Amino acid sequence: MAEEIPLETQQAQLREVLGTALGLAQEHLEQNGGFLPFGVTLDFEGELRLVMVTPPEAGGDGDYDAEAMMADVVELLRQGREGCQAVAFASDVHLPEHGPGGSDGIHGAAEHRGGGVMAAVVPYELTAEGYAFGALEPDGHEATVF
Repeated sequence: MAEEIPLETQQAQLREVLGTALGLAQEHLEQNGGFLPFGVTLDFEGELRLVMVTPPEAGGDGDYDAEAMMADVVELLRQGREGCQAVAFASDVHLPEHGPGGSDGIHGAAEHRGGGVMAAVVPYELTAEGYAFGALEPDGHEATVF
């Protein structure tokens, strides 16, 4: 039988992987003007690893199919879940409920092998001075990896 992981430990590990994913997404936005979906794993030694997939060919409009890429990231995380305590993934989303015309945001979700989940959205906008990030907002998530 697997060792039961204390809830406090699960919560700390979920915050660690989710915070890492959201932070990396913010960095990529500021440095590159955008980011493609990616994942983060936390192994049993406490090491964080980045999980990325090669984007498919861009569509005729030059855009990538971010949903398909996220599905590929989640599948990679599923395949490697036996070696992980926790995983997180991040994607760029549109938030229609944020004001007229909506807002863009970073969606991050984290899952723990012990059953815990945590998710958040960070709204952002591009201003003359660069990216302005809103307050972290809790979000719902159902486990897809563990």
